[in-house]
Amino acid sequence: MKKRLVFSLVMFVCVTTTKVEASRLEPHEIYARGAVIMDMDSGRVLWEKNGRETLSMASTTKIMTAIIALENSDLSETVTVSSRASIAPKVKMYLTKGEKISLEGLLYALMLQSSNDAAVAVAEHVGGTVEDFCYMMSIKAKELGALDTSFETPNGLDSENHFSTAYDLAIITRYALKNEKFVKIINTGYYSVTSDKRNYDIRNKNRFLNEYDGAFGVKTGFTGEAGNCFVGACERDGMKIITVVLASGWGDLGKEQKWIDTKKMMEYAFGNYKYQNLIHEGDKAGITTVSRSKTTEMPLYFSEEIDLPMTNEEKEKIEMVKNIPENIEAPIKAGEYVGNVKLFTGGDFLAETEVFASGNAERHDFETSLKKTLKYFLDITTGHNSINHRLSK
Repeated sequence: MKKRLVFSLVMFVCVTTTKVEASRLEPHEIYARGAVIMDMDSGRVLWEKNGRETLSMASTTKIMTAIIALENSDLSETVTVSSRASIAPKVKMYLTKGEKISLEGLLYALMLQSSNDAAVAVAEHVGGTVEDFCYMMSIKAKELGALDTSFETPNGLDSENHFSTAYDLAIITRYALKNEKFVKIINTGYYSVTSDKRNYDIRNKNRFLNEYDGAFGVKTGFTGEAGNCFVGACERDGMKIITVVLASGWGDLGKEQKWIDTKKMMEYAFGNYKYQNLIHEGDKAGITTVSRSKTTEMPLYFSEEIDLPMTNEEKEKIEMVKNIPENIEAPIKAGEYVGNVKLFTGGDFLAETEVFASGNAERHDFETSLKKTLKYFLDITTGHNSINHRLSK
């Protein structure tokens, strides 16, 4: 009883304290055990709290379920519901064994109302078995760089080898949000689909879409082990932010806390970070000397544009570390890789870009000159011999 009282008191403080100080966000201000703020375009992590800790992730799992299905099947395909899918626990559509329904309809049920039976039906249809589909999910996670993630269920129900991190879920979500169909599904308020047995009216349960300006996703989740979880996405002033909260409370207060945590994190991100242009593509990166050539110096240029979300304080601490040789030996071709430049702020790595030569530099030394001279005389000799041969005929 004592533990419950303390927990309720802590939750009350979290629920009633929503204002975030403009310049910082302290870990204790976010109740979630694991949390991450990530810029979608660059992938830069703007803030985290235990972001790399492996935790249960409940139905945020279904983000990967949906993207695997979208990439490995056609939405018009018809799915036949198995007995395994029909007995999946709530939340569910109450599909029945042998029922036929479109894959597209199942994905809407999966993402809008988190239907567990839809998840199993999708997994079996796309992967052959639930186990093979989960293997596909885990392999995809590794390919994306979500190295601390393992999928054992397609719906996120608690399981020993089913876990992820806030950071990994941000990576997975960043990838999924590049899929236009995925974005369309998660932003649909209402969807109706008819199987061979009945009609289903599907409504989006993501409150964030209606409660936060610019919101465009993504997925709620809850299990007894995972607690309340949420992955959110929002765009303002051209900047897209992804937030992840895992274990953001239990019970009725926990249901509310995931929204409070998410909004605090979004406010912090949009209130403190703005895109800054750090490097212009084609700008001069430096100059290096050239040996064994009549061209003695070679201007170098940056290969790409680098724009990153930064605070004003971070921008003032920008440090550029150049890995460029003081001298390069000819021959050199325009556009040839010469070195790289790394950007840091306050000691933290930000980005890296390659540096290329701006022009050509032909080799000019004794050995090269000798070869050119020999080739010249050889060409002349060959030409004379060819003429004499034709005259003799």
